[in-house]
Parts: sequence; structure tokens; C-alpha cells
Amino acid sequence: CWMAGGMASTETFDPKRYTPFKKGLKSDQVLSTFPAIDTTVDHIKICQGFEHVAKVMDHGTLIRTQVGADLGFILHSRHQYHWHTGYEPPVTVAAPHLGAWIAHARGRNHPALPAFIDIGQTPNGESEEIKAFQTGGCLGSEHGPFTIDDPANAIRAVRPPAGMSPVRFKTRYHNYLRMLKASPQFQKADSKKRESLLRSMEEAFTLLSSPAAKAFDLSLEPEKNAAPYGKGKFGRGCLLARRLCEVGARFIEVTSDYGPFLRWDTHENGHTRVRDLKKQIDQPLAQLVRDLEQRGLLKRTLIVLASEFSRDMLVEGKPGKQVRGQVAQPDVINELKFYGMHRHFTAAGSVLMFGGGVKEGQLFGKTADERPCKTVENPATITDLHATIFQAMGIPPTYNVTVEQRPFYATKDGKGRPLRGVLA
Repeated sequence: CWMAGGMASTETFDPKRYTPFKKGLKSDQVLSTFPAIDTTVDHIKICQGFEHVAKVMDHGTLIRTQVGADLGFILHSRHQYHWHTGYEPPVTVAAPHLGAWIAHARGRNHPALPAFIDIGQTPNGESEEIKAFQTGGCLGSEHGPFTIDDPANAIRAVRPPAGMSPVRFKTRYHNYLRMLKASPQFQKADSKKRESLLRSMEEAFTLLSSPAAKAFDLSLEPEKNAAPYGKGKFGRGCLLARRLCEVGARFIEVTSDYGPFLRWDTHENGHTRVRDLKKQIDQPLAQLVRDLEQRGLLKRTLIVLASEFSRDMLVEGKPGKQVRGQVAQPDVINELKFYGMHRHFTAAGSVLMFGGGVKEGQLFGKTADERPCKTVENPATITDLHATIFQAMGIPPTYNVTVEQRPFYATKDGKGRPLRGVLA
């Protein structure tokens, strides 16, 4: 579950001293604009607005010390690329998405379902480079994502075009395949690329004619089961993800959808926007945990909620590695729009993991209680977070493929180390 844009940890899962809004409030006095609430685990508190998540914290581990890389002037595209691929851009090799590595290493869990399904990301961002991480990279297109931009319309992605019968669609597919194979461009392409493309097409055609395609149809979900997920895009994405888990999908990403200055990219009105964003994800995320547990799937399904970095009201970057500020913050707050965390902060961020072999009711890492609220114990790098996820999936951090006669690893240089104390 990807919170694109930068989820402020002190406003979500790492509450600090709460200071309510009032005119004349000094910015350097504000660490959290939400009070802390209790969870089902005595030693874990999270921020107000996550009352549903609080009730399922005994099913997972909360990591508070994600440390971002120093990538110069902070751009979301760079940090999103790093989180999704495990490699800091630029990279000479086309680095695969985390899901593509898992698809390559573990294969399909259902013969007709794509091994990697991406839900919710629409084509917008800082530049086209932001989509560079949403591919199979050097692993080939057959390991890339099957993309669904809107979960409400997911069934359209697995049906023949409107007005076309299955028989006619099958005939057109085979005709197109013959034309493709006969084209000069296809014949000149590298043999691996040709094989990858043909496999991708065959797998897509197989899905369209499989009973498993019904999992994409949210209208088939009983209303009493669908209601807790709400009508929002992220909630519907979580519902779709649950249905796909039930029929055997291997890897699914549900994103809150990145757009500059939108959603979790809270450069203005930080408090009010985060308040509303919590309403969109709190109950759906908790319901996903509950549903998978009730269906006996949680212990074999790992749920991860993460974001490219955290936020702070004053610090841009991290202590000792600050970069040019990208948003103005007054010393004294007289307007509500300045009340919240507006600047990119990479010295500590929160990651939630449920099920899939992680310890239950566990807290990992510690951050400072005063600004800058940086990591003080057990830092979690992107490399080691990936190693932890791979380990839970039964994949060694040294898993690799050969690119240009050299090994290219699932974790950077094969040096990822699973975080001690996170996995059961």
C-alpha cells in the first residue's frame, strides 16, 4: 500500500508532543498536530485518525526508522524510484520494480493471473521518469505490472472490447499475433525481448478467458463486505487487492496515486489534508487485515504500507544533509494552512507491516522526541527494508540475474540484510 507523496510520520504512526492550533503559535514548537491514541498493543501509540488501524496493531510490526538516501535536491520521482527498485537513480541498468523481482523469483501463484498487479496509479507526476520504476526492467516485460488505473473499472481490463464476442476477439488476437511475428521490427529485435513480448501477450489472453477474471469485478462483492472499504479509490483498491489475494495473485501494489501538491504531497494545509487522507485509508487498511485474517490468508500474505519519505515543519532533508527548502514556513503561524508538516524529511519515516511472517504487536526503531525527530536507534535503510520483504517471501537478498555478463541483484549489490526483530 503505497502512500505516494510523503507521509509525515509524526502525524501518522510516530506521534510526538501535540500542540493544538492557535494564532501566534511558533513553528518551532510544533512536532505533531494530532494527539496520540492507544492501540491494541500497550507500548504502541499512533496518531488520532487511525482508530481502525489502532485496533489491528496486534497483527503487525511498526517500523519508525526508515532512513532515506541522500539524493541531492529532493524530488519525489527519485525517492519513489529508490523505494520501488532498491537502487538510487541514475542507474545504468533498468532496475526492476520490487514486484517484478518477486514475480521473477516466485512466478505465478495462479496460472491465469499476472504475478504483479499495480492498482491506482494514473499517468501524472514530476515527469515521465516517475514511471521508470513501474516496469519489469532488465527482467523483461512479462514480469512488469498488469496496470489498473481505477479499481472501480478493473473488470474492463479483463474483458474483450465492448461489442466484441469472445470468438471474434480470439480470432483477432491470433491474426494480430501472426502479423506481429511477420513484421521486420519484431524479427530484428533481440530474441529475449521477442520471447518476453509473446509471453506477455499470451498471458494477457489467457486471463481474459479465465474464470479468475471475476476477481476483478467489484460488483460481485456482497455490499455488506464491500461497505467497510468505502467508495474511495484507495479503499476500492484494497477491496480489489483482497479479492485478488483470494484467487492467488502473487504481488499487488495499491497506491494512493501521486500528483504534485496533491494527496500526501502536503506542501500546504498539511493538518487538514492529512486529517482527510486518514479517513480515506484508515478503515480500508484495517479491514484488509481483518478480512485476510478471517479467510486464513494473513499469515501467508505480507501487507506493507510505506511512503517515499516523511515530513517536518522546518527541516528539509535531514540534519547535516539539509537541502534547499521547497516551501515557505513562517516563524509564527497565524493561518491554519501553515499548521502541518510541509517539508520533505528523510531522517526517519514510518513503515507498517502486517501478516506474512512479521512479528505481531512489535515496535522497531526509535526516533528523537524533540526536533529534529531523527532516527536514534535501529535505522532501516531501503536496502534492508527490501531484504526484509524478500526474506519474508522466501527470496534471498543475493538473488540476481545476469545483465551484460555481470550479476544484478534484487538488493543493491546483494548486500541487503533483513531487519533483526521484524520477522518472526
